[in-house]
Amino acid sequence: MEEIVQIRKIIHVDMDAFYASVEQLDNPELLGKPIAVGGSKERGVVAAASYEARKYKIKSAMPSIIAARLCPHLIFVKPRFERYKEISVKIREIFSRYTDLIEPLSLDEAYLDVTSNKKNEFFATQIAMDIRRDIKEELNLTASAGVSFNKFLAKIASDENKPDGLTVITPELAPDYIDSLPIERFFGIGKVTASKMYQHGIFTGKQLKTKGLDYLTQNFGKAGQHYYDIVRLNDNRSVNPNRIRKSIGVEHTYFKDIYDLRIINDKLDDLSEELARRMNKASAKGKTITVKIKYNDFTQVTRSNTFKYFVSLKDNLKDAWRLILKEEFELEKPVRLLGLSVSNLKRNEVEVKENPQLRLKF
Repeated sequence: MEEIVQIRKIIHVDMDAFYASVEQLDNPELLGKPIAVGGSKERGVVAAASYEARKYKIKSAMPSIIAARLCPHLIFVKPRFERYKEISVKIREIFSRYTDLIEPLSLDEAYLDVTSNKKNEFFATQIAMDIRRDIKEELNLTASAGVSFNKFLAKIASDENKPDGLTVITPELAPDYIDSLPIERFFGIGKVTASKMYQHGIFTGKQLKTKGLDYLTQNFGKAGQHYYDIVRLNDNRSVNPNRIRKSIGVEHTYFKDIYDLRIINDKLDDLSEELARRMNKASAKGKTITVKIKYNDFTQVTRSNTFKYFVSLKDNLKDAWRLILKEEFELEKPVRLLGLSVSNLKRNEVEVKENPQLRLKF
């Protein structure tokens, strides 16, 4: 007798221009106007852009000065992360009415496994419609959703008809869909990788499928296995409600460029203290520390080190960045942004070792 394999029903919900939409919700004067959350006309980067701003090709992570140039009447709004977290909790509560298998990816997006669900609803598409309706009626915000049988396709589908869209990719539709999908639309393939694939004559999923595993790993390294699998619809990842964040970090863009190495040291110490507070709030510790420095010409360097012990205390973080940059670090150009992050994380409820008296030695 053949084994019957149950097909998963997975929804990826992605809020539409979340930060910007919350700002427009709380301040009706911003409705219908191009706004950028984060930065200012002179400094910083765009954390989120309203759809009115996106018409001017403004997007997240874009330097604010470039965004202001593209749209001279762009309105910059200071981010309010506590407010976004407050709304995110309410969105999560709506999800929990339908399933406990919820894997948040950020404040504004999550995977839901509704194969078995609290409503005993057979159709995942109906659940996606109900969730989007609840979000609209209760929070006055819109969400887009993708429905499919694996996480990769659900994620791709949620981006298909933004904003306020719903796309379903069934097992029957999936092969043709993935064959016709432009390679740059594949989740996990950025501009650099897409450009490299173009050089190999790979422009669509169908062309990617003609390449064997050896070819892909030879030309794209470890990611080759991933590309080989996803184009063949092999994605068996489950929705993990206990997913741990990959990293916790802080960064700051300074109103004036920093020319003095002593000031940079002070700023990195300040970031260490803020990062320690965030890690304590998240009940997390980590072993890998990364320092990010962006110069005033937008070039940047990142340096990392993985330590023997888990780190979360502010004094240990301060020692860590000094060890990473070392005494011979020289200031190449004026600095506009500094960042500090911790990865290789574990939650404190898992037994982890950190010596409170640990002082990293040089």
